[in-house]
Amino acid sequence: MANRHLARSVVLQTLFEWDTASTHVASEAIPILKRNVAEFGGDDMDRPFMETLLKSVLAKKEDIDLIIEKAAPDWPLDRIAPVDRNILRIGLFELLFADRSQVPAKVAINEAIELAKTFGGDSSGRFVNGVLGAVYKEIGEPGKDDHSKKRLKREELPLEKMGGAIVYSKHDGQYYLALVHDVFGRWTLSKGHIEKDATPEEGVVRIIKEELGLTAKVESQVGENEYVASHPEKGHVRKHVWFFLAEAPFESIVLKKSGGLDDAKWFRLTDILDLNFYDDMLAIITSAVQKLLDKSASR
Repeated sequence: MANRHLARSVVLQTLFEWDTASTHVASEAIPILKRNVAEFGGDDMDRPFMETLLKSVLAKKEDIDLIIEKAAPDWPLDRIAPVDRNILRIGLFELLFADRSQVPAKVAINEAIELAKTFGGDSSGRFVNGVLGAVYKEIGEPGKDDHSKKRLKREELPLEKMGGAIVYSKHDGQYYLALVHDVFGRWTLSKGHIEKDATPEEGVVRIIKEELGLTAKVESQVGENEYVASHPEKGHVRKHVWFFLAEAPFESIVLKKSGGLDDAKWFRLTDILDLNFYDDMLAIITSAVQKLLDKSASR
């Protein structure tokens, strides 16, 4: 079998050169790849694999870059070292879009980490592992049960406090929910960090204003959840999220497109049943909807 690790290394060098050039025209990457293959190539080079991988990464680059922003919100894309940035592009393409029978999720992650250790800086391996680990958890950790692994002690992990909201409004006699859409294709709730806010409620009001451009009034808490996530620098962390019901005027939503969000809309309660939600959001949204229905019935 051809050496796929060497092939990924050549694709990485090609992407690095292409990414740091003055122009970013996708077709200009192919001549760079051919030159690199001629320079580093040998009989064990899988040239069709390299060309397919390069073209595929470039075709999905916009989506992949949004995912990087979501998984590493503290690191704007232009602040990530070019080598690390392009390792992430290769790793995320193989993790999310490649044929999993050919490239299992753990293989995609491990290959990217090895590239980071070889070509990146001292902290590149940990950074790449953190970003890919965060995305791996978001997509449900495919293949996690293939091999036994030591369970982490949740209570020993660093805690990050977050607040979120089911934002609602009443318009023309009907209730509407303001939902956000992420680059993983799911509709979900506005949420963010609240460590620096005086109360979770104040933090949620700020988050709604920053993310949706809506001035909201927080009402009752409707749920909370906690999960373990991978942070590019801290490693595994606990994220505890408090969710509240919050009312806002039925106004145009102005989405702050960052952190992997690409859309936001008002939905009538009767229309949300067909939306694609994360499993852990369903109970919280259902609880909020029931509160709204109870409120409507009591009037």
